Amino acid sequence: MNDAGLLKMSELADRSGVSAGTIKHYLREGLLGEGDDIVRTSRNMAYYPPDYVDRIQLIKRLQEDRFMPLRVIKGMVGSEPERARALIELEDRIIERAVEQREGERMSAAEARRRYEIPRNVLDRLAELGVLTPNSRGYDADDVKIIEAVSRFRAGGYDERLGFTVFDTLRYRDALEPLVAEEVRILLDRLAGEVEVERALEIIAAGAEPLRDLIGAMHSKLLLAELGRQRNGR
Repeated sequence: MNDAGLLKMSELADRSGVSAGTIKHYLREGLLGEGDDIVRTSRNMAYYPPDYVDRIQLIKRLQEDRFMPLRVIKGMVGSEPERARALIELEDRIIERAVEQREGERMSAAEARRRYEIPRNVLDRLAELGVLTPNSRGYDADDVKIIEAVSRFRAGGYDERLGFTVFDTLRYRDALEPLVAEEVRILLDRLAGEVEVERALEIIAAGAEPLRDLIGAMHSKLLLAELGRQRNGR
């Protein structure tokens, strides 16, 4: 390191744990900014600010852990690297907490069939479709709620004799996927870097139950309105 606290390329590589060749590639792609803060003392010698270390590590992490292409990473870290870091931390904590909850107590396939009186082939097909995601220990809490809902549908008359099958669940999943993607984008955009991670997790958790109620109530209103439109159209 020189007197101004800047780092030679070899020092930058050592501190970041990323090869000099990769760092030079990041520089060429503009991932470390415009290079105005680089001090060039000759054609083959330059010194780099120490805050490049964190940014390089962040870029490498996004590449290796998130499989993000460099053009996407450039958009994330180019102007607001601290916000990008906060966003990643929040995403990681949300996923960690979800995994902890999911990997708690699980229900075996045999117990699910017994308790909810659903045939094995129905559960197997729901898993094949990706609606259920059991592992060797059985179903997680969300899977169990889906199984319970399917059981209640079937008990109410939504069965194969009337043409209702497991494929009907795909209609709701396919409709929800873009909505959830937008919800995640908005949540992360509004929370990351604005509140502490733990507070952000509390806000997200607090919204889960009212969101279910909101979707259920809006679905009921839309169902009634659509029935009215179809009746009037006839």
